[in-house]
Amino acid sequence: MAQSLPDLASAGARRILRYFPESSQAEREELCATARELLDTHGEKVLTALRPAERVMWYLASEGRAEDLVEVVRGQRRDPGGFLVSGIRRPRLVLPGLRDLALPERIAALGRRDLPVTAQLTSVEWRGDDLVWGGYAFVANLPRPSGRIGRFAMLKHADTGRRIKLRLRRTRNEQATVASGQALHCYDQTGFEVVVPARRLRELAGQGAGQWMLYVGIPGPGGIYGARVRQRDAGTAGHNQVRHLADGSRLVVGFTKEGVGITVEQPPAEVESCTVVDGELLLVARVRSGAEVPTAVSVVEGDTRLDSPLTALSAPSGSADAFRRYRAVFSLDRLTTADLKGTKTRSFKVTFRDVGGKGQEVRLAEGFTTGRHRYAPGRELAIHTNGPGRLALATRAVRPVVDAMTATAAGELVVEGTYPREEAAGKKVILRHGTRLEEKELPVELADGRFTVRIDPEAAPQVSGPELPLCPGRWYLFFRDADAWDKSGDIPVTLRPEQLGELPLRFSGPQRVGGQPRAFTVDRRNFDRIFIEPERLLAPDEHGAYRQRILRETYYHEQRELPLRDAVLYLSLGGKQFSDSPRSVYEELVRRGVEVEHIWIQNSGLPEMPTEATVVTWGTRECYEALARSRYVVVNTAIGDWFVTRPGQKVVQTWHGTPLKKIGADLLGSAKSNPAYIASLPHSYRQFDFVVSPNAYTTEIMSRAYCIEGDMFESGYPRNDVFYAPDREERAARVRERLGLPEGKKVVLYAPTWREDQRHASKLYKLDLRIDLAAAQAELGDDHVLLFRKHPRVHGSVPGAGRGFVWDVTQYPDIADLYLVADVLITDYSSALFDFAHSDKPMLFFTYDLEHYRDTLRGLYFDFTTRAPGPLLKTSEELVEAVRDINAVEAEYREKYARFKKDFCEPGDGRATARVVDRMLAGGPHSAGSTDG
Repeated sequence: MAQSLPDLASAGARRILRYFPESSQAEREELCATARELLDTHGEKVLTALRPAERVMWYLASEGRAEDLVEVVRGQRRDPGGFLVSGIRRPRLVLPGLRDLALPERIAALGRRDLPVTAQLTSVEWRGDDLVWGGYAFVANLPRPSGRIGRFAMLKHADTGRRIKLRLRRTRNEQATVASGQALHCYDQTGFEVVVPARRLRELAGQGAGQWMLYVGIPGPGGIYGARVRQRDAGTAGHNQVRHLADGSRLVVGFTKEGVGITVEQPPAEVESCTVVDGELLLVARVRSGAEVPTAVSVVEGDTRLDSPLTALSAPSGSADAFRRYRAVFSLDRLTTADLKGTKTRSFKVTFRDVGGKGQEVRLAEGFTTGRHRYAPGRELAIHTNGPGRLALATRAVRPVVDAMTATAAGELVVEGTYPREEAAGKKVILRHGTRLEEKELPVELADGRFTVRIDPEAAPQVSGPELPLCPGRWYLFFRDADAWDKSGDIPVTLRPEQLGELPLRFSGPQRVGGQPRAFTVDRRNFDRIFIEPERLLAPDEHGAYRQRILRETYYHEQRELPLRDAVLYLSLGGKQFSDSPRSVYEELVRRGVEVEHIWIQNSGLPEMPTEATVVTWGTRECYEALARSRYVVVNTAIGDWFVTRPGQKVVQTWHGTPLKKIGADLLGSAKSNPAYIASLPHSYRQFDFVVSPNAYTTEIMSRAYCIEGDMFESGYPRNDVFYAPDREERAARVRERLGLPEGKKVVLYAPTWREDQRHASKLYKLDLRIDLAAAQAELGDDHVLLFRKHPRVHGSVPGAGRGFVWDVTQYPDIADLYLVADVLITDYSSALFDFAHSDKPMLFFTYDLEHYRDTLRGLYFDFTTRAPGPLLKTSEELVEAVRDINAVEAEYREKYARFKKDFCEPGDGRATARVVDRMLAGGPHSAGSTDG
């Protein structure tokens, strides 16, 4: 494959281009010289092969047009890959806001590959005997088709190339704009509905076996842009469907790697039934009269192959159908001899064999009934079908299978199914989020080999605290041994294949306080894995990057013209929690009785929020209105470059930690630095009336690292007042009761930070667990409990949670409460260590990756090995030993701890919240004089 200019350039040159607006003059000259040299050496082909916007940037670099390149790079940050198209016959690129940018034809001209087509299926349904495909299709950066010819659809035969035109009706499909991920164009009008009438399906069958692929055509500059339609990963648009016709033909409406289509099959032989009788697997096939009869059936898995001849069966008395029937018999013992253990599945391929040994996958006759046979404790033979209607045999763990789902008038989902009594005994039901990996344990009713699970999607239980709504995303059901250490042995709950046609099941949840009922959908993935999916929290006119841009650029500014409201808006960790210093400010204002409305922002994770406050969801119109009109705004993270404080509004940045690991501009020069982010810091921090600092050390670092030009208010963190509160013991008792902690056991809190180099494929951060929790439980479980608090950025289940020693307290609203009940803190490089030092309780540091973290990943502000107020431990064994011998550790580090507290915990008098609130209200309509002694 020919290399492009960026491929030939060094990583350093590519980085300069990425951050060109922030680069030095020397760096700019270096990039321009590199681009020119590569272009002279390798020719125009290394430039013209690039995507349009990237082509423009490298061209400008090669021409030394630095000022133009600065504007283009900034524009691409706003709209990555986005541009406008001019010209009907000869399309040219136009960059938003840069219409006068002079570009030669070879750079600005757009070819077909510069304008790729997205064609996505979103639904498949049958209206009577008519097949209906729904979806959307658009040409990138062309939200509307051009020319007089309308959009069209057709079926194209995979072998002969014959084409059949279909009727395409344009529809509105907001998923198109959302799924595009960009903010420049609206693709809502690119939806389609394609109907294949029953007569056309019969016509396809009449032409014999073959495959017909679905294409859509979109008129655009220079002609028609066509594409095959692609499937989804779930639901009707993600799974094959089989339709039997009266003439014996089968239509498989489904998917291949090439796209969506219809496969016409006219199998001479099909399996009518497959059952287990007296230790044998009995397969009954029917063969169409006049067709060649297969000689045998083969069952194959890996190197294992079993064969059985097909022997004729006598026709039932009075039978007059057009089939002859045969049977094959397999020993169940032989089939399961090399079976796998535990929850593993062993899948078999079943084929008919002709006299020459040639095989053909076994198709199932209409009306085939699936089944399961339990042949050993915990194991079953599943006799199933797959999407294309083939016979699927598998030995696997005995699965709970749903055969009934109903939604009650009260908005509860009732899931019922079969699960043998001996398999269900000692198991619990888990509802797990597909990407967040968050879990809920649900009550289950077991009786006579059946199970019933009742799910209130607006009040799902959590380990500690009140029931909470299910957040958006897919939630899957599992059965798990009650004493299981982790999720590795979970048994998935599946849907009986005969019930697949009942999906999707849509229902409305219970009435919510202050809002309309949410909609929920039950659907499937991987053929029979069912999931529950709440509707998104944002309305259609709020969802996706495009509509968020409109809200920020238009609606937010319209709201800024309206009068301020006497309200305080709180945002903690981007809406993830009701916690931290914003919580302390909220509670102080409530305690004082200040007459303001309290508004909390929550994110899509739907965390626990105070019931007395108004709660708005991040990204909604209500959220933008509150940001524009609240007289006071209290945050502990950045809001966004688009936010601008208005006259009369006070915005307080309480921040959320004392820095040990390097931050902001102090990362410049490292691989982790982001010059664009650093350049935006002065503007971001100008929006705050003042920034709260916990100590003199932080004041100096934050002022420099975050380029803060305004006031740093060295009041101490409000969140740390909890360590000095007169009622801290009573509060700790309430926390113990809420968590259900056992009396008389020491509480160890583990609160590590996140690792930037530990990521899931979904871009969420992994749980980097290095503690041997099983060994820790064996050593400490009799007289300790371990509270495990994952960082808000980290997703992953905690092994051993719920078995008495390990408690996953990640969903608990505020870590400050956990500090109060903890006897010992285990952390690493987290700012938790600076907060917990206010408690005078011992700390242990599990720094198994200190050298990598310090020297490669982030860097630290001081020598942690000499100043840490507790031991730095490398192994799980050392950590467990230190917990067991904590009194000796505490004595050894008493002097270091005292010095550490003096350096980082002053001011520390329990008055930080009062000072912050006084400063926030001063000079405004709610000022009541200072309460700071």
